[in-house]
Amino acid sequence: MKVYLAVVALTALLSFVLTPMARLLGVRGRVYTPTRKRDMHREPIPKLGGAAMAIAVVISMGLASLVPFLSGIYQSPMRGILVAILIILIMGVADDLWDLHWIVKFAGQILAAGIIAAAGIRVEAMPVGWFHVDNEIAQILITIFVIVLTINAFNFVDGLDGLAAGVAVIGGSAFFLYSYVLTRTINAYDYSNLSTLLTALLIGACIGFLPFNFHPAKIFMGEVGAQLIGLLMATAAVAVTADLGALEGFRFRNVPAYMPILLPLAVMLLPLLDLFMAVLRRTARRSSPFTADRGHIHHKLVDGGYTHRQAVLLLYLWTFVVGFGAVSLTYFAAEIVFTVVGIAMTLLVLLTLRPWIIRRAYYRKLNSMRAARAAQRSTRQSSEPGERRG
Repeated sequence: MKVYLAVVALTALLSFVLTPMARLLGVRGRVYTPTRKRDMHREPIPKLGGAAMAIAVVISMGLASLVPFLSGIYQSPMRGILVAILIILIMGVADDLWDLHWIVKFAGQILAAGIIAAAGIRVEAMPVGWFHVDNEIAQILITIFVIVLTINAFNFVDGLDGLAAGVAVIGGSAFFLYSYVLTRTINAYDYSNLSTLLTALLIGACIGFLPFNFHPAKIFMGEVGAQLIGLLMATAAVAVTADLGALEGFRFRNVPAYMPILLPLAVMLLPLLDLFMAVLRRTARRSSPFTADRGHIHHKLVDGGYTHRQAVLLLYLWTFVVGFGAVSLTYFAAEIVFTVVGIAMTLLVLLTLRPWIIRRAYYRKLNSMRAARAAQRSTRQSSEPGERRG
């Protein structure tokens, strides 16, 4: 655990140091996020923060390779991840500079995901019924689909200051904890694990970036940051499926077999839900799923009455309850977990709908008062003698 925490701290420090440099480059190069009608900010803000995050991750990957404890991880898969990160970095910076067409960005995402799959990080098994994916082409196609889906999910949710980075820290921490426990349970002598390392890198990069990105943001992560988060999160989730063979041979009580598929879905619930709703909404309007609009969950919360920070913190709470609620299944009885999580989610639903509930009660009271005043006027008019009507 100490080595992984050191990786988190190192990546956070590098990200924290590099982000102001990226901001300075963005200001001098006038690489700003334009103030569009759907955006929440009202003044130009530089958007090269994701480049600082990516460089911090790459440097930490290199330094971590010098640690004997992690040496077994640094083989062909890690080189593939490094190349994929560089593709995301180059393509993201180019998009921040020149606003690439969505087809070009989509092709770059497929290329990065394909390189990771070609390096050997693939969906090998599904824990539902212990269904193994033995066909190599099927493994590659499923892996590309999962990675590209996750990249775009985090890209869609990156709409408020600190939202994507904070969700990644909370969800990544839940995944980090699960992956570490899983590794220790399977192998009591070697705790090194690719998924745990990737989530440690992700958490560190986002922690170092958040002080500059939380509302009011001084810099945005841009395309690089959102796609980097999705790439690392999805790759960590895919890498976990390689442990299912060990799971099958070693049934252990505290880590349920369905967790490898449940936890990634739980951690990425908010981004995936926002992505699904956006695709449905835009398809219904007969427009491209990649067409930007102001219909995301975070937009609805702000438009409903929450402040910028309140909306972000509320979505943090949702991610925490769902992500750590799923992880807690590895430690506590399912009945206890579902009861506690159910109560927490009920309270969260009420908290989320609070502005609309208050507004509805206000208008109901207002309409009642108007109706009462109208009735009083009608009563006074009917009781006045010699009333003239005209």
